[in-house]
Amino acid sequence: MKTAKRLIPLLVVILAIMAFGCFHSEKRAVKKAIKNDLDLLKNLDSDTASKYFSYKELFPDIKDDQKQSNEIKDVFPLFFQDFDYKILDVDVDKDKQTASASLRLVTLDANALAKDFTAAKLQREIQSAANMENDQDSKSSSLSLTDLYLIMKELLASDDYDSIERNCTIELAMNDHNAWEIKRTYALENDLVGGLMTYLSDPDILSPEDTLTVYLDSLTEMNTEEMSSFLGVESILNTSDTTRNAIASALVTQVHNTFNYEFKDSKINGYQAVVTTKITTFDSEAILTSYQKKLNEYLASPDAVIDGLEKRLDKSYDMLLDCITANTATKTADASLCLINDGVSWKLDDSNGELGNAIFGTLTTSPVDDTVTE
Repeated sequence: MKTAKRLIPLLVVILAIMAFGCFHSEKRAVKKAIKNDLDLLKNLDSDTASKYFSYKELFPDIKDDQKQSNEIKDVFPLFFQDFDYKILDVDVDKDKQTASASLRLVTLDANALAKDFTAAKLQREIQSAANMENDQDSKSSSLSLTDLYLIMKELLASDDYDSIERNCTIELAMNDHNAWEIKRTYALENDLVGGLMTYLSDPDILSPEDTLTVYLDSLTEMNTEEMSSFLGVESILNTSDTTRNAIASALVTQVHNTFNYEFKDSKINGYQAVVTTKITTFDSEAILTSYQKKLNEYLASPDAVIDGLEKRLDKSYDMLLDCITANTATKTADASLCLINDGVSWKLDDSNGELGNAIFGTLTTSPVDDTVTE
């Protein structure tokens, strides 16, 4: 009897040791399952990436039935080139056959990448709209899923993004083969890419000022036809006449040479924003003053009567072109530019032509015809 009493504590200790050993054995199994999966991300190739990530997850609103191209498949290996992780803690519930692990992940700065991507995407959309006919109904993005991944690929390949750390929790469960397996969830995919999915779906990832910067910087790269379509400045820019085309091109050159901007104030009211912008551009009034002086001198001469209407028109256009080309004067004025957030991102609302008027001033229409006719 005494022997039995002595054995009971010993058995308790043995069982405790066995349970402790089993618990640690399960923790090791959980860690091994995590390492087997996440180590693959550190040397990720295109084929393995497709097993871990749905390429539609980053851009769920884009309808694209194209077969996955190499451009799409090559993006995630670039994203994970500096990926690393550390297992902080593991918790096992053997009865429920579930486990969870706390991890510290090392990913590239997904917030910075999302901002750069959104800006690059907007720039492509602006360029696409500027190349279309000047029809508001036709100005929409035609970027495909492959186009978006190409933008992402260019950013990842060309820019050196910093690495950041973030903590996350991974859930695991026993599969049918009695082995631990990581549960694939949206939250897990988002954590593994540093929160990129969340950042890309943030309608405020670019502020109104950031958004307007993309619009105004894109403007300086446009040619005559694109600027005409983008700004809706029809009378002076949108023309097929050779002489007027030369004038339009000269005005666009003036924009390229003189245009600058500075944000003074930004006010947001719900889904609307107004950014007060100090815009520097060519001095249209100085050009018109110079033109009017030359024109008056010409019209007061006998040559104007002898030339007749058609020739007077030609000479008037030549004078205007000379005045535009020779101009070096600039003018700075404030413009209130409106933006609207459609739930996806901020977009410029220039339905009142505020931007075109701020840039071209009194030269939004040609001063030649009426003056010379009179």
